[in-house]
Amino acid sequence: MSDLKERLLPPKPASAVNLREPSYRPSAPGRQPFQGVDVLGLKKRGQGLRSWIRVDALGNSQVIEVDKFTMMRRCDLPARDLRLLDPLFVYPSTILGREKAIVVNLEQIRCIITSDEVLLLNSLDSYVLHYVVELQRRLTTAGIREVWQPEGTDLSRRRGSRSFDNMFGSMSPDYLPFEFRALEVALEAACTFLDSQAAELEIEAYPLLDELTSKISTLNLERVRRLKSRLVALTRRVQKVRDEIEQLMDDDGDMAEMYLTEKKRSMESFFSGDQSLLGYRSTDGLQSASAPVSPIPSPPESRKLEKSLSIARSRHDSMRSTESGTENIEELEMLLEAYFVVIDSTLNKLTSLKEYIDDTEDFINIQLDNVRNQLIQFELLLTTATFVVAIFGVVAGIFGMNFAIPLFDDDGAFKWVLIITGVTGVVIFFSFLWFFKYRRLMPL
Repeated sequence: MSDLKERLLPPKPASAVNLREPSYRPSAPGRQPFQGVDVLGLKKRGQGLRSWIRVDALGNSQVIEVDKFTMMRRCDLPARDLRLLDPLFVYPSTILGREKAIVVNLEQIRCIITSDEVLLLNSLDSYVLHYVVELQRRLTTAGIREVWQPEGTDLSRRRGSRSFDNMFGSMSPDYLPFEFRALEVALEAACTFLDSQAAELEIEAYPLLDELTSKISTLNLERVRRLKSRLVALTRRVQKVRDEIEQLMDDDGDMAEMYLTEKKRSMESFFSGDQSLLGYRSTDGLQSASAPVSPIPSPPESRKLEKSLSIARSRHDSMRSTESGTENIEELEMLLEAYFVVIDSTLNKLTSLKEYIDDTEDFINIQLDNVRNQLIQFELLLTTATFVVAIFGVVAGIFGMNFAIPLFDDDGAFKWVLIITGVTGVVIFFSFLWFFKYRRLMPL
């Protein structure tokens, strides 16, 4: 994970704008990119516009201002999906596959991924800028590799050498479609962010818990209480991301819905096939216009041919989509499984930390119970001693009554009363101690 953090999170990115664009101008010294836009991307008054960062398939980025309804028409999304990206509301992590877009809401990364562009809510958050920089770097690197590939590889790929793609396509992210590369960067950013927060929490938690076990104080207990609150909140967020990835992996339909490039190609091939059929029908109509019209209706050959072609095309498309769909779903499933392992390890860290906190609390409760038991034992001893001393009070009360007896005339009577009373009290006290030891009420 340290390599992923160094690769994804550079120390200070220069800008999230592609430097290769001619319209790019360096910002003033000490000024961050996109600084003119509000941090939360709030709506402008009276216009309803939002600032978005657009990154295309070549890695070029630009800042655009689009209103909500234009974005809905552009990405073919309902209003409830755009509401998930609203920074004014807090929604749990969600990944939704739609007809023409993928809606991603993972921690700070809130974006819309299409087959040829990524639309990201403009923000000055460092993780958003890191996401844009990392996505640009990967897209630019992928473009350079495609440019420097030999022509023979391109020709063999065009001629249908799918075995090479099937063997090595899934091993390199450069062969993935654009939407999966953008989704991979978003998953990597979210997993790295959550893992870094879990690591910081671990660094802070273990010394504090060790200090609490050695010295139980109100200040340490308050710090542990705050730490546990943060741990519960972070565990809930990590659990939600993990459940979302697991839900996608369990549903083949949702994974198949996320293949935007494949759906776009199938739609283009479908429209091109319809246009060729329309051209064939128009040519057939021109040829039959010069022939004499027969009063006997002839069988519609063009309709039969069109129907047979459509049936054959639908069978071919269904077979091809079934074969490629299984491979593609497995490919996406492997991608999701890799980040599922990462987020699951983060959840295991948090679970281990929670168990350590619970063990510390149990240890503290045991210590407090031990101290409480010692206080109870001491109170029992004091009660027994008070009972013995009370015997002297009873004797003094009896001899203090106003009546005359011969014992008062004896000079040594007072001494013998004290000796007998003291011996009796000591005997009674040790009798109680023996009883407590016999009943195991205190360790004597």
